[in-house]
Amino acid sequence: MKKNLGNLILAVLIFFSTQLLASEYKWKAFVNKNTAFVNEAIHLSYVCEFSDRAELYSIDFNPVKSYEKYDLVLLTEGIKIINNKKINFYEFIAFVKSSGKVDFTFDALMKKTTQGSIENTVLGRDNVQNEQFTSKIVKQNTLSVDVKGSPSDLIGNFSLEIKKDKGKKKAYEPYHLEIIIKGVGNFQVLKPFEFNIDNVKVFAQKIIDKTVLTKDGYSGQWSQKFAFVGENGFEIPQVKIRYTDSTDASEKELILDSIKVEVLEGYKKEELIDKEEEKFEFSYDFIYYILTFIAGFLFAKIKFKKDKGLNERTVYFREKINNAKSLDELSMLLILEDSIKYKKIINDIESSNIKSFKSVKKSILLI
Repeated sequence: MKKNLGNLILAVLIFFSTQLLASEYKWKAFVNKNTAFVNEAIHLSYVCEFSDRAELYSIDFNPVKSYEKYDLVLLTEGIKIINNKKINFYEFIAFVKSSGKVDFTFDALMKKTTQGSIENTVLGRDNVQNEQFTSKIVKQNTLSVDVKGSPSDLIGNFSLEIKKDKGKKKAYEPYHLEIIIKGVGNFQVLKPFEFNIDNVKVFAQKIIDKTVLTKDGYSGQWSQKFAFVGENGFEIPQVKIRYTDSTDASEKELILDSIKVEVLEGYKKEELIDKEEEKFEFSYDFIYYILTFIAGFLFAKIKFKKDKGLNERTVYFREKINNAKSLDELSMLLILEDSIKYKKIINDIESSNIKSFKSVKKSILLI
């Protein structure tokens, strides 16, 4: 009886103390610009400041989605305790889809533990029907931005870097080119490049996107690799990438100048192809690396000694394995030889699970 009375008194004290020291809160909303271009990053920031640690409060605030006029992406959110006061903060990036005035108006749900919840916790009651939380919707201040149209969908600050081979190649030796765009802006509007050159096979690797979201948009680099294979000389055409500079609203271009590739007489096409073997299938992602392998392998003279008990094809394959200079080349050899038989090793190489180049060679020769 005394124990129950003590618990009841404790519950009452807790209740009255929470009422006397009830948490107060205030929301603030900020936007980093009043005007912006279509597709330009707009930074929205929301802060809820409490008068104390506000341990009875929780907040549901998640307006992230694709709206009719804009897309909203979460940048960061969290809770801080400063001077014994709780602060909830939320940051979003908006990308507006069309010109005109855009209003950002969102609701937050404030949830607070009730008297019944406190009593149930202290007294250990079960099967209590009292509501555990009180909820209140708080409408955030409207943030407005005037959005202007732009000549280019690409907005931000960018630079172009080109990595390319020397201008002379032998026939059917691949010419490698990598296009790298660095900076900050809406990288997501960039599309893969396409090259159509008469009598030239063009192999394009998938986009490599190494960007992260910041308050100014996506920051980092975006790149794409190509391999061009031809029998005669050819020219890679000029590429222009137009964008609007977000710092001064000027229109600018990133330019890849045309590249002339001189093709020297080399091996004949039929000399590059082995006798027809069993058909196999492999991922398109490997094509770029196949070309790389052929380029290095074709111009090496292969001499081997025939082992006892091994047929000529097996000896030839082993010699190629021993002469491999990289894991990528090794992977291509296995794909060309028997992609099913060596599937596990191929997958290990592609997923970077191979730690020792020498050990994987030995394991292949033992199969």
